[in-house]
Amino acid sequence: MKQRIQVTRILAAAAILGLGALLALQAQAKTASADEIAERLQPAGELCLEGMDCGGAAVEEASGPARSGEEVYTSVCAACHDSGAAGAPVIGDAAAWGDRLDKSMDDLASSVINGLGAMPPRGGSNASDEEVMNAVEYLVEASQ
Repeated sequence: MKQRIQVTRILAAAAILGLGALLALQAQAKTASADEIAERLQPAGELCLEGMDCGGAAVEEASGPARSGEEVYTSVCAACHDSGAAGAPVIGDAAAWGDRLDKSMDDLASSVINGLGAMPPRGGSNASDEEVMNAVEYLVEASQ
């Protein structure tokens, strides 16, 4: 019986504290100006899609001579293909590459250019089509 009274008192105190906090928040909301409320409701960011003029500098494709397959692999692909992160087949593991090696180079390059599974388009880089093909050839040669 004594425990029940203590639990009841604790619950009553918690309810009173909760009600007090709710009333304080309501009072604060009533004193906030319309400008302050509008400022709090502003979006956290903006979305800029390809082709839209969003006032910033567009990401430019790499210029100059195409990088070699090894250069592209080292700077972009190795992050996942060295460790197998996100299910990426590890370079040099012929078993992991088995079904992929049956596809044409164009099909493999298309998967990289367009993205596949957890891999974003172009592996998340600005590599040109030629550089993607170089990297695919490098990976395939190293994984047979």
